[in-house]
Amino acid sequence: MGVPARGVLAAMVAIAAFTVYLNSLSCGFVFDDISAIKDNRDLRPHTPLKNVFYNDFWGTPMHKEQSHKSYRPLCVLTFRWNYLIHQLDPMGYHLLNVLLHVGVCLLYFRMCLMFLPDLASFVSALLFAVHPIHTEAVTGVVGRAETLSSLFYLAAFLTYTKSCKSKKSTRWRSLILSMLFVLTAMLCKEQGITATAVCVLYEIFVVQKVRALDIILTIRSALGGKKISPSWSGEGTKRLTALTIVTFCLLILRLQIMGSKLPVFTRFDNPASVAPSPVRQFTYNYLASVNLRLLFLPIDLCCDWTMGTIPLIDTLTDPRNLATIASHTALTGLLATAILTRSRQTSVVLIMSLAMMILPFLPASNLFFPVGFVIAERVLYAPSMGFCMLIGYGWSILSGKRYKRVSLFLLSTLLIAHAAKTYVRNYDWLDEYSIFMSGLKVNNRNAKLFNNVGHALESQGRFKEALNFFNMAVNVQGDDIGAHINVGRTYNHLKMFKEAEDAYLKAKSLLPKAKPGESYQARIAPNHLNVFVNLANLIAKNATRLEEADLLYRQAISMRADYTQAYINRGDVLIKLNRTKEAQEVYERALFYDSNNPDIYYNLGVVFLEQGKASQALAYLDKALEFDPEHEQALLNSAILLQELGRAELRKVARERLLKLLRKDSNNERVHFNLGMLAMDDRDSADAERWFRNAVALKEDFRSALFNLALLLADEQRPLEAAPFLNQLVRFHPDHVKGLILLGDIYINNIKDLDAAENCYRRILQLDPANIQGLHNLCVVMVERGKLGLAAQCLERVAALAPQQDYVHRHLAIVRSRINRTPPDQLDTEVFDESFWNGNKRENTNFNGDSMAGEFLGNPETVFLNHASAVHNYLNTDPAGIGSDPINNRMMHLKGPPKSRMVKSAAKDGKTYGQVAVDGQPVTEVPHIAEPAGDGVLDELLCTDVRELEINQKLGSKLMAGDDGEPAVKADQFNQSTTITGNKHGGKIQESKESPIA
Repeated sequence: MGVPARGVLAAMVAIAAFTVYLNSLSCGFVFDDISAIKDNRDLRPHTPLKNVFYNDFWGTPMHKEQSHKSYRPLCVLTFRWNYLIHQLDPMGYHLLNVLLHVGVCLLYFRMCLMFLPDLASFVSALLFAVHPIHTEAVTGVVGRAETLSSLFYLAAFLTYTKSCKSKKSTRWRSLILSMLFVLTAMLCKEQGITATAVCVLYEIFVVQKVRALDIILTIRSALGGKKISPSWSGEGTKRLTALTIVTFCLLILRLQIMGSKLPVFTRFDNPASVAPSPVRQFTYNYLASVNLRLLFLPIDLCCDWTMGTIPLIDTLTDPRNLATIASHTALTGLLATAILTRSRQTSVVLIMSLAMMILPFLPASNLFFPVGFVIAERVLYAPSMGFCMLIGYGWSILSGKRYKRVSLFLLSTLLIAHAAKTYVRNYDWLDEYSIFMSGLKVNNRNAKLFNNVGHALESQGRFKEALNFFNMAVNVQGDDIGAHINVGRTYNHLKMFKEAEDAYLKAKSLLPKAKPGESYQARIAPNHLNVFVNLANLIAKNATRLEEADLLYRQAISMRADYTQAYINRGDVLIKLNRTKEAQEVYERALFYDSNNPDIYYNLGVVFLEQGKASQALAYLDKALEFDPEHEQALLNSAILLQELGRAELRKVARERLLKLLRKDSNNERVHFNLGMLAMDDRDSADAERWFRNAVALKEDFRSALFNLALLLADEQRPLEAAPFLNQLVRFHPDHVKGLILLGDIYINNIKDLDAAENCYRRILQLDPANIQGLHNLCVVMVERGKLGLAAQCLERVAALAPQQDYVHRHLAIVRSRINRTPPDQLDTEVFDESFWNGNKRENTNFNGDSMAGEFLGNPETVFLNHASAVHNYLNTDPAGIGSDPINNRMMHLKGPPKSRMVKSAAKDGKTYGQVAVDGQPVTEVPHIAEPAGDGVLDELLCTDVRELEINQKLGSKLMAGDDGEPAVKADQFNQSTTITGNKHGGKIQESKESPIA
């Protein structure tokens, strides 16, 4: 078959490879993708590029014990390029994976042509393209390590064959390029180094044309003392020497990168690795047969084979040993055929096929060193090349022996079945719930699968269903610490705190106990220490148990000095205990172990806020943004601090940061509110109104947004538009005194509903019987009603409560003067005592806006002498001669920094998935405002109200208004320290998502 035919066959292979994985483009990030892609800071453009070469595949520094020692910087670079182009859009990542698979299939087809006929090569390549065992490597984004490494693996081999086309000469440029491809393959995944071993076998059996039987005869002759005269070229020796040197150099380099330490895994990851002999050997050899069976019959595919999936073989009589014997017999038979056959082509095909099937599998076989899994389908991607070559060669032999139709039918059935299985299997990777549920259909002995289904449900807020799966994980594997942690965390979500604490204590009791002479740190899984953090976070919700929580954090730190999550959470507790200096020292100690962690810098910023050092706080918040420009809390709170500084150029930076947050999450009502406050500082009322309305639309009970919007509308002489928002405010927050005062003002001056106004002031006095403003304004309502006697008694009470307020005495004198001029029979006789409060309540207003249904009247009639209104209307007052801009032209000093607390962030054990901890709301006091001098009598008092309201508004702009924060009274700002938990392998604590700190 000529070259054009080969081109057509190659195109068919490429089309088949792309088609069967076309539906994978709609899949998301699942399982290990979460840790390797979504939670890996090394992908972010702001992270120094050099970090990729210092950290492992999951973003953990290679020198740390938590590292899996999986050094694949070139693969991570491709993820980083993906992120640079389209951030976290999964389709781009999946598309590149599929294209890499197509490239591998084409190179594989070209390699097969070196050993097999064209049609047999096409069959092998087509089978490789559609084999279902590759689904995890192609559809799972982290499987790119397999496809990328295989691409350079094949490139290294093909380039080496070019370097030795002649037995007596060497193309050194091709040889050097081949070795560079080997290095590249190894930097994509560790197994890439096995390409040199395949090249060695190619040199011996293909280039030098040595027969396997000749090697045995040569060895026998040498042992018998006979002279040996092998047919061997000097160039071959040079090439093999180069291969040997390069291999040893790469091995030394790899060991140096690992720090000459193997990764630490638990018995849950790989139970056989801690089993005694001969159980370990029986099980490991059986696992090899299971992998071979998956290549032959890929029906029961599962995303996770750890924990109890494959029970240990602890006796020689276990029937599974028969499978081990059968697989070893088959491989031995193929090797014997390669040695004894007289057909050189058969010998070469069998040797090269077995080499490509066995050698890439050895690093993951557990035979030389333990790995972090029992079986992983993706590691069979490269070994399947040798398997498919054997199938293609066997089919070519079968089809040439008068079985052409039968062989064609069997081949067609096999390819169609495999292609259909692959296409259907891709749908299992749509999301985390589907992939883990598909695993449970195959395997219900793996507690990790139950845990991860629980995590998937938990991420959807389906906590009760998640709890069922976590409990099933506990039932399957009662000593699974992670499962108990997950149970506790879910109880915490369900507000069942006693049950949560019991679950955490159970998990804590399962931790290994320290033994004399042994390092505790080396005997415990780092993720399992999250039980201390989760338990301490739960306990810390009770202010009386903060010291107990601190003890748990210190206990975790004593077990692992580099356990930064414990430092971060301990710092929060120390802040709550008002031990800010100790908190600062704790965070600085955490930086010693993790100097690139933005959350630590953020928490240090919070500490300096606690200490009243705003400039240092801003510096640390900016440092957090240097390491993570997307850090939401740092963006938000640094924007507020920048606004606090009051400079126009800094407000511009603050606005940019808030708009960046808005692009990330357009439904964040706090960002809308603070943009509104920035607009107020810039005197842009229209923009401010728009942002406030957005905030209220997103959160209808947003206290600060409702009040500031109403105040803005009132200042814009639109009181009737302000009234519905004030009614909404007092409906959700009946204790909002400032809102009640402003609402009462509008009822009197604009809506003319004295009953509603009176109810507002009565409510204020119920909350604070000594509130001078509320009581005085209630007196004004009595004057409006013509009840001068009652008004006089009311003002007398005000004067008694505030004897230093001259305006109260002046108002009382005015009322008494009018009483003296009024005939006695026209005076009211009510008494201002307890019966007045209990029996004279107005019932026609319910703070829901119903009172506004009545008819609106014109201007209010005068009450005292020539004063324009009884109650200040917040519209035309210039308190103390401030000027035409009463909102911005004023000075205000805080008595102290806003209080900070920890902000809760999901930790993934890694979930923090992400991001683990506690929310808080600071309380800031408003300084006393001196009574301004003015011409009006009542206006003097009401100007005081206005100024306080304006200061509240300004304070809201500076300290942000949170969910429950009234500006200047309860500003919910400075979100507090973030607590995070991180994990590498397995995404949501695949092996242990036990630790999102709750």
